[in-house]
Amino acid sequence: MKYYIFGLSLFMLVSCKTIVPASSDTKEASKKEAVLVREEPKAANLPIDKSLQEELTWLTDMNVATKLAMTHNKPVLLFFTGSDWCGWCTKLQNEVFKKEEFTKWAHENVILVELDFPKRKQLDEALKSQNYGIQNALKVSGYPTIWFVNPEIKPDNTINLKPLGSSGYVAGGPQKWIEVADRK
Repeated sequence: MKYYIFGLSLFMLVSCKTIVPASSDTKEASKKEAVLVREEPKAANLPIDKSLQEELTWLTDMNVATKLAMTHNKPVLLFFTGSDWCGWCTKLQNEVFKKEEFTKWAHENVILVELDFPKRKQLDEALKSQNYGIQNALKVSGYPTIWFVNPEIKPDNTINLKPLGSSGYVAGGPQKWIEVADRK
């Protein structure tokens, strides 16, 4: 599987974290990666709560999601949505994300993160800054967009979010969507 790596600078104000650009690979200069500065190296102390196994929980804090992903060796599913205006986002949620088949797949395969870009609802500034920073790094321009990323620890105590692939709305319900996601 090809890894698409991005190198745009992001600024995450959540707990005063920053994302800094990573170095480019000379063989593939078009590929870059986003790097999160880690808060602390103790990700192994974050078990997945039993309540997460009973229903879907969409995290909004990338630092928490990154720690869980590293602890449980799972990629992060980033769901870019406009919760109060995007019809296709609502359609994806109703036809896929709210179905039992997706819930089972998600619990086994990914850590879920919702990156919301509402028009009427107000987000706190730190969350808004985090969401726009990740959106810019991954060059997301339409909704819904799904990115699968794999956090990796670097020797300088930073975390790279290595993109594994992207998707969006896929017609045909959870089975068809999961077939596409499993190829990422």
